[in-house]
Amino acid sequence: MNKPKNKRKAPNMDSPIRLGVNVDHVGTLRNARGGRHPDPFLAAQVAAEAGADIITVHLREDRRHILDADVSRLIHESNLPINMEMAATEEMASIAITNPPSAICLVPEQRQELTTEGGLDVVRQLPYLTKVIGSLSEAGIKVTTFVDPDEKQVEASLNAGANAVELHVGNYCESYDRGHASENEFKRVVSASRYATNNGLECHAGHGLNYGSAAIIAKIGQITELNIGHFLVGEAVFTGLGDVVTKMRSVIDLARTS
Repeated sequence: MNKPKNKRKAPNMDSPIRLGVNVDHVGTLRNARGGRHPDPFLAAQVAAEAGADIITVHLREDRRHILDADVSRLIHESNLPINMEMAATEEMASIAITNPPSAICLVPEQRQELTTEGGLDVVRQLPYLTKVIGSLSEAGIKVTTFVDPDEKQVEASLNAGANAVELHVGNYCESYDRGHASENEFKRVVSASRYATNNGLECHAGHGLNYGSAAIIAKIGQITELNIGHFLVGEAVFTGLGDVVTKMRSVIDLARTS
């Protein structure tokens, strides 16, 4: 492993873990019928009252769930920081720079995928992503890359100028859901998170987390933020979004301190 070019001071890991609530699939449900109900902005308000620290939305090229108007309203009216997931395209960069959210998470995006499949290949796209991240950083936006738990991808993210990495923990979560949590996948997450923080990057995690897997990932001290969406919205059908967010908040806080 080459020494990263832009090693920084390690971030403080003593603070409580942050909970980012992704409201994309509230938009999915709304768009299935059209109209204004259910409203992602209202979902964000409920999540904030229930203990969320951040609201995450993914503005996709095909606008399948979150719309431009949703992002604008959340940025200007939400009481919580807005983390906008987006592909590293000129269109998305222009939208973000014109109407800056608190943070951007660069993700891979394919038109036919149901959800994000794997992490961004920063290694292969390093020159291009360095340019994109530079333009976003100049606009005062914190930039995160969504990557697989791989030290090479973390190193490339650092060299591209990212402020943080969000580790794709989907493989671990899938194994957990099958009842055979993968020790190897967990070790990959731990190793990548340590490498990130040792080199001055914040480390977040997301994709596929539920109460059980989130509790395990929250125990990793280097990870300072979890972003969770589909599970929370799905469970909300049965018990309400406020109750679900409150429970997840309790689960990860307890895991962090135990």
